[in-house]
Amino acid sequence: MYQRLILVGNLGRDPEMRYTPNGTAVTQLSVATSSKWTDAAGQLKEETAWWRVSVFGKQAETCNQYLSKGKKVLIEGTLAVDEKSGGPRVYQRKDGTYGASFEVRATTVRFLSAKGEASDNGGGGMASVSSIAGDSGSMGEEDLPF
Repeated sequence: MYQRLILVGNLGRDPEMRYTPNGTAVTQLSVATSSKWTDAAGQLKEETAWWRVSVFGKQAETCNQYLSKGKKVLIEGTLAVDEKSGGPRVYQRKDGTYGASFEVRATTVRFLSAKGEASDNGGGGMASVSSIAGDSGSMGEEDLPF
């Protein structure tokens, strides 16, 4: 069996880096992906999905150093499913409603925004590529500090 997820989107906030008890760096990214289409009535529709992305090791340190809110990234990884349900992690908000969190364990992160470029410029040139083979996610859920 094989699973691979590829996302291209913008960071919704600055990266947050922490370390596991054994000293491995883990950076959390919040990535927004969107799609636009025209419905049957001719109205332009847009849908945005938010993804929580975990990056490990040296790649996590690089992401924390060079990425910031609004930067465009390409993420390759696997979907981390809830062990109980096999689907996204479901949680209850403070107002009592339920939500779902799509979580990805990144194996590759590519920086698509040029150095100093804001996300609204629409530039697609790859400024930096960070792909650390073998440094990607051999960690279990119990190793995460959050």
